[in-house]
Parts: sequence; C-alpha cells; structure tokens
Amino acid sequence: MKGLEIEAVYEHGILRLPHELPLKEGQKITILIQPPGGIVERAYGRLQSLLSIEDLDRAALDPELDILEGP
Repeated sequence: MKGLEIEAVYEHGILRLPHELPLKEGQKITILIQPPGGIVERAYGRLQSLLSIEDLDRAALDPELDILEGP
C-alpha cells in the first residue's frame, strides 16, 4: 500500500477518522501529523514573497506552471 492522506479530528485525546482504514488488524504504521492547509499555507511564513498566500496557492496549483511536480 502506498501512503494514504486522510483528515482526522482530534477529540479528547483520540483521533476520529471519517471511515475505516484499509489496514490489517495489528499492522504497524507511521503517522505524520501536519496542520491543516496546503503546502503553500504551511510554508508561507518561511517564504520571502510579495505575493499573497492566495496568489501563491493559485500559482502552486496551476498545471501550466507545474511547480509542485519538481524536476
């Protein structure tokens, strides 16, 4: 199985998922916790740009610019 991205809600010490995961009983996994929002929103404070977060997000998602694809 490749990586899986799923949104969860943290309530009273428990992560609540919207549905069951495609995992085997007892299977070990690694969980990466990230704040909500896309990569542009999470990195915005580290960027030195005159553009707004909305303009940067639009540029990052523009298929013609292909920014998120990398080399």
